[in-house]
Amino acid sequence: MNIAFFLIPKSRIAFLYEHNTFRQGLEKMRRWGYTAIPVITKEGHYVGTVSEGDFLWHVVSDGASASRCSLKDLETLHICDILGGKYPAVRITVTMDELLESAMHQNFIPVVDDAGIFIGIVTRKDIIGYLAEQKGASIANSFPKIV
Repeated sequence: MNIAFFLIPKSRIAFLYEHNTFRQGLEKMRRWGYTAIPVITKEGHYVGTVSEGDFLWHVVSDGASASRCSLKDLETLHICDILGGKYPAVRITVTMDELLESAMHQNFIPVVDDAGIFIGIVTRKDIIGYLAEQKGASIANSFPKIV
């Protein structure tokens, strides 16, 4: 099975650029309802994923005071300053077994081409839906056909 079947292309999802501000990241995540979002360079290379937790831990780390978290301050921080190390990407040529292994640990799997350019994501929901469909089809095929 080719994982391109599951791919949601970059044009249909939200993502951030590493140079976006902290505030821009929060606003985009809120608008799209995401809890984690892919981050890319301006050239399109995948660099990681930032999550709600990354934002939260940055705000509360280093004894940050409430005054440090003003909207103005949030415009001086950049996504690359808080980027977490989660959600490793897979290549479009990955096997289904490798994709399933990634899906066990991530809600979505970022997908890159051979040059490391981000091309989209595969969601755990889509993989589970496909597997459930396949299981349902195999169960249905095990019953005798009534003619």
